[in-house]
Order: sequence, then C-alpha cells, then structure tokens
Amino acid sequence: MLSSFAPYIAPLLVFGLVVFIHELGHFVAAKLTGVYAPVFSLGWGRRLFGVRRGETDYRVSLIPLGGYVRMATREDDSMAGIEGGADRGSFDASQARPADIPEALWDPTGLAPFGPRAVPENRWVESKSVLARVFILSAGVLMNIVLTLVVSSGIFYAYGNPYRPAVIDSVVTGAPAAVAGLQAGDRIVAVNGDSIRAWEEVVERIAPVLTGAVTLDVLRGSQRMSIAVSPKATDVTDPATGVAQRVGRIGIQVRDTVARDEIGLGRSVVLGAQATKEMAVGVAGVLKGLVSGQVSAKNLGGPIQIAKTSVQAARRGAETLWYLIAFLSLNIAILNLVPIPVLDGGQILLVLAEAVKGSAFSAGTREAFARVGVLAVAALIVLVTFNDIRSLITP
Repeated sequence: MLSSFAPYIAPLLVFGLVVFIHELGHFVAAKLTGVYAPVFSLGWGRRLFGVRRGETDYRVSLIPLGGYVRMATREDDSMAGIEGGADRGSFDASQARPADIPEALWDPTGLAPFGPRAVPENRWVESKSVLARVFILSAGVLMNIVLTLVVSSGIFYAYGNPYRPAVIDSVVTGAPAAVAGLQAGDRIVAVNGDSIRAWEEVVERIAPVLTGAVTLDVLRGSQRMSIAVSPKATDVTDPATGVAQRVGRIGIQVRDTVARDEIGLGRSVVLGAQATKEMAVGVAGVLKGLVSGQVSAKNLGGPIQIAKTSVQAARRGAETLWYLIAFLSLNIAILNLVPIPVLDGGQILLVLAEAVKGSAFSAGTREAFARVGVLAVAALIVLVTFNDIRSLITP
C-alpha cells in the first residue's frame, strides 16, 4: 500500500531537495560572512512548524514552493529576506514580544525579531564588502551546480555508463537504409571508418550529411561488411527546445536496449562534469531561443508540470528520478542568474551597480527596481501556470 503512494512523494523530494540546497548555500554564506540570519525556511508564508537552534529558526512554512533565508538588513521593514518571506519583526530594542512571534521562539536576551535587542550594524548585509555580498547572493546558485555535479557523478558511479548499442531493430520501407540493403539485426560498428558502438554516435555522424553518402561498417552475424548509404535531408524539431533544423536521416530504428560499462569514481566525476556541462548548454540554449523567438513560451512548464514529471520519473526508477533532480537543480541555478530584479542575478547586478556608483541607491530606486522584478516574476508564474493548466485539459 505504501509503495503505491511512493511515486507521489517524488515531487516533495524533488522540490524539497533542490530548494533546500539552494537556500542552504545562501544561509552558509551568510554565516561565513557574519550576517545575522534569524530564519531559514522551506516554503513561504505562515510558519507551520520548526525548531530554533542558536540564532536561527529552521522552519517549514505554509506555501511549499520555494523558500527563503531571512537576513538582517538596513531596510528590514520592507525586505524580509533575499527571496521573500512573511514575518517582519521589528528591530526596536525596546519592544516587547510582538504578537506574531510565538512565545516558544522568544528570547528575552536575544536579537530581533526573536528578542528585544537591536541587531548590530556590523551584522547587516549592507555592512559587508561587495565581494561578500556577491558571495552570499551567488552561493545558492553555486550549491545547485554542486548538487547537479554530485548527483550526476553518483548516477554514473552507481549505475555505470549507459549506452544504446547501435543494433538495427527495423528499417523503414523505401528509406535510404532499405535501399542500401541494411537489415534488422545488423550492428553498426563504424561510420566512415571511425569505430563506434553507441547509437548516439551514429546519429551524430549522419545528421550533418545532407548530400552525398556515408559508409557504414556493419556486423551481420559473424560477417563484417561495408555499406554506402545516402542520407535524406529531413526537417525535424528538437523536442527540448522546439527549434526546427534540417538533418540527415537514413530511416532505421534502433533496438531499445541499454548496455552499461562499470566505471570507477574518478571516471564517474569526469562524466558527471560533462553531463552537467551538456545540461547547462541545453538550458542556456532554451533561454537564448526564448529571447530570440525560436523557442515558444508554450514549452515552459511550472510546478504542476514538474510534479507530473517527478511522478513519472519515480515510476521509472531511482536513476531517472535522480537525473530529474540534477536537471532541475541546474535549471534553477541558471534561471536565478538571469538579471531580473528579486532573482539572485538581479540582486548581484544591483550590488555591482552600487559599487560602480560609489554609494547605495535610494530606498525609492530600490523599491522601483524590486517592483519591476516582482512584475516580471509574476508574469512568468502566470504563463507557466497557464501552460500547466492547458496541459491538463489538452491531450
């Protein structure tokens, strides 16, 4: 009975782990630089439960999407944390316990908001150097990249290096492969004299050939033979980006089998780093395509789509679920670097702009900057929510 519900716990694992690691980065960076951080929260809004250890209340909040680290700032009444938060206690040293602060969290000798003492200026975010503030703001992104690298390397180490052997399962009637004489069961071992073993290698070498022929060395039983095939130029759409492109195709279907090479830790880390780089290039390509108009905004998914994908991944097994966690973690890292106000990238840009200016922007300028960011993020939320709902009602 419990196992039947296991896939539906997957969204909590995916969201929880990725967000936790991101916020942990901000939190650790704040601690290392001496910034007072009274709240570490998974989720936004009202506190559901948690535990206070030292100066910090570690909590789970009502809205389970995202999270935040509250840090002491000069403008605490208008900013509850780098990434938002609901409780805004006063830093007035003379006040009694505020009504919205539970008695269990109140410390008569502690710092605000959980105590009557004002937070010293040297523990504000603004009191730190430009380098320290950029470190705090970028630490969440760095931690997400580290999570992707660790998970990707762990997948290779635990499950081996997977590949699909280049064994033909079927040949399309009338296609170039059929015309050339390729048959089901043939194993492709070389393309134009270059040895290969994985199907992806065959695709990579044939795709750029829009005119002319390629020579395939195949094993048919124990017999090795060379067969010349003339690929057909075909328009295809990249399923990840939605970008159309023209590639060479010969009309064969690969056998759906997976082989694995067992590898050591060192090689696993190398392959994990390569996988992380490839994912980063893919995500950056999608962002570039969105800006240029080559990728439709209809391809963007939100929390509902991520939850559906998490359930599907969990049903396919732990390896697929861990890959999803790595991919989502890298997505969050890259998206947070986009220079939109309220995102990490926008905040870093603001800090650097103040450093060039030589002084802090006025409260009005910062508020206007934040409003632009909120509107941009709100528009994105509306868009992905619309896409999610459409995907639920449209086959």
